[in-house]
Amino acid sequence: MLYILLFVLCILLFVFGMTIIRFALFNLSANKLKGWLIKLTSTPLKGMLTGTFITALLQSSTAVMVITIGLISARIMTFPQSIGIILGTNIGTTFKTELITFNIDKVLVPLAICGALLILFKNKKARSIGMLLFGISSVFAAMKGFEMLAVPLTSMNMINNFILSINDQILLSLLTGTIMTAIIQSSTAMTGIAMSFLTAGLLQLDAGIAIVLGANIGTCITALIASIGGGKESRLAAFAHVWLNVFGVLLFIPLIPTLTDNAPLLADTKNVQLAHISVIFNVATSLLVLPFATKFGKMILFLHDKTPKNPST
Repeated sequence: MLYILLFVLCILLFVFGMTIIRFALFNLSANKLKGWLIKLTSTPLKGMLTGTFITALLQSSTAVMVITIGLISARIMTFPQSIGIILGTNIGTTFKTELITFNIDKVLVPLAICGALLILFKNKKARSIGMLLFGISSVFAAMKGFEMLAVPLTSMNMINNFILSINDQILLSLLTGTIMTAIIQSSTAMTGIAMSFLTAGLLQLDAGIAIVLGANIGTCITALIASIGGGKESRLAAFAHVWLNVFGVLLFIPLIPTLTDNAPLLADTKNVQLAHISVIFNVATSLLVLPFATKFGKMILFLHDKTPKNPST
């Protein structure tokens, strides 16, 4: 039970770190992000590039989706404008997945101390930089905790049997990634957990890929919740986010064996291989949908727009 408690604390530390990183970056960029979202969405391509940049800056696809849904709810932005942003959020979110593959163990403590000291400053910019540094150190400390706890956790029969079962069943791995991400509200945290079990040699790469694919679906839950009460177009944007990821996952499930076999070409270690495959999935899905962005929007309207149509006269 102690190991489970520590593992849960590591998850909370990871989510806490990502949250204050997001707050810090948002404070540093002020309200310019909202302005960019509104102005640079005249075409799906511009929207995708804008969504990619802002998601990479904020380190959270969920945050950008919630902002976008808020702008739609306020009637500052329309659903068609959001299509490009939705495509971009999937690409931008891969930056943080790549970030957590770096090894900065030696500077974690100095980074945390510097961050904590800067947070005490009255200057808003200094405080924001302090939050950024402290958040980064929290995320990497949590990742180290995941790695250290991976082996002790699997000494428990229940967890060991579960990992063995998902190693043999891709669909169960996919479902695990979806449910766990919906619960902890962070696809990056779920990916980090999968990476730690890969590093410990307890999880097979194909199961890890399936978990990451499931995490992309699970992360849509927040957008769906944010759209409640926000009006028709807000719900349409949330459903578009869901369908984009479902479409991508269905496309990539048959490719898991091929990706697993060719993963050594991407990197030497399995955790970095998984990060690169996550990038391939998100970029490929968005680029495939981009030429059909208008039709994709019409499909969402067809499936989810229940507004009664006026009969033609």
